[in-house]
Amino acid sequence: MRSYLVGLGSVLLFSTTTLHAASPTNDTENNLHWWDTFTNNVVKTKEEPQHYELYLPFLSWHNRLLYDETDHYNEMPWGGGIGISRYDEQGNWHALYSMMFKDSHNHWQPVVGYGWEKGWYMDDDEDVRLGLGFTAGVTARKDMGNYIPLPLVLPLFSASYKQISTQFTYIPGTKNNGNVLFAWLRYTF
Repeated sequence: MRSYLVGLGSVLLFSTTTLHAASPTNDTENNLHWWDTFTNNVVKTKEEPQHYELYLPFLSWHNRLLYDETDHYNEMPWGGGIGISRYDEQGNWHALYSMMFKDSHNHWQPVVGYGWEKGWYMDDDEDVRLGLGFTAGVTARKDMGNYIPLPLVLPLFSASYKQISTQFTYIPGTKNNGNVLFAWLRYTF
C-alpha cells in the first residue's frame, strides 16, 4: 500500500511540474493554467455531453512476470458502467464515467472519474481511431482499508471502430500486488 501511495504521489508531482526552468511566478501561472484547462474540460464534458456510453469490463490480467502464482485471482471482472463524453475540435475524447466490477479478489470495486485521450484517425472516414491518454478519479477496494476512497491517475489506451472501443489501463504495483492490465468495451451512442 505504501509503495502504491508513493507511486501515486510521484505521478501527481511529475504531472504538475514543467520541463523548463522558469521563475516562481511562471511556475505558478503554468500550474494554474494546467489546472484550469483540466477543470474546464471536466465542466464542459458535464454540461455539454455529445454522447452517452456503456462500459463492459472483460479482462483483469495479472502480469505473470511479477506474480509468483495467479490461480486464485479473478481475471474476469464482471460488471458494467455508464458515462457521458464529447470530442473536442482536435478530435480528443473527454469523458465522465462510473463503473462497478469484480476486483481480483471477487469483491465489488467502484470507480468514478474523468478520462481524456488524444486521438489519431487511421482512415479518411474517421471510423478507425487509436487513443492514448489518462484517467483521473476515485476508487475503493475492500482489501485496501475496507473501501476507503483512493485517488487514481492511470494511463489509457484504446482502439476504436465507429461506436465500439476497446479501452485499456495498466495498474502499476510491486511484486504480487498491482501490475494488472484492465480492459473494457465501450459502446458510444
